[in-house]
Amino acid sequence: MRFDLAGVEAEATAEGALWLAARRTLVVSDLHLEKGSSFAARGQFLPPYDTRATLQRLALLAGRLAPTTVVSLGDSFHDRHGAGRMGDDDAAALRSLTDSADWIWIEGNHDPEAPTRLGGRALDSLELDGLVLRHEPREGSSPGEIAGHLHPCAKVASRGRTVRARCFATDGVRLVMPAFGAYAGGLNVRDTAFDTVFPEGCAALMLGRTRVFAAPVARQIPDGA
Repeated sequence: MRFDLAGVEAEATAEGALWLAARRTLVVSDLHLEKGSSFAARGQFLPPYDTRATLQRLALLAGRLAPTTVVSLGDSFHDRHGAGRMGDDDAAALRSLTDSADWIWIEGNHDPEAPTRLGGRALDSLELDGLVLRHEPREGSSPGEIAGHLHPCAKVASRGRTVRARCFATDGVRLVMPAFGAYAGGLNVRDTAFDTVFPEGCAALMLGRTRVFAAPVARQIPDGA
């Protein structure tokens, strides 16, 4: 789905990435690589395939779009030791991705030290054609901001049932990205956590299997409703 973001043409993909075609820049957020191994270290065992699944989806998307720049918008790893827990095959797959483009790690709250030993370069934020890419959205007005951190999702009623899915949250001036990671959860855009970012509400660009669906404020349902 193509849309205007603070005067810049952008495209939301069904995989949950943002494509800025004029700059051939691909933006993903909240990969949370090695979340499964992080939980296992604390005694909560999950299937240990989240990193591989996330990287495979990202590799397919990058192969299709051939970006010259890839921006990973923070919380790329679930914790600061995640890169050290990666298996050799997964590390090689990630290194192949970081070698294929100008890879930029935006520092997040889960991973304040970006794993540049696996390629790429680390930044606190990035300015691009009037857009500002950072991990955590700022409170109050912030035109052109693209952020992650909140893992937005939306719930709507459709054909007698409800559908809940990850989404892009936007008011046309700023954007909050969906989490890209296989094990990353989602927070309903009607939650009060979004009030300081979108005081008048936001459109939810919901991820379907092959396309993105727009859900205006009037169609959005709070969890539990």
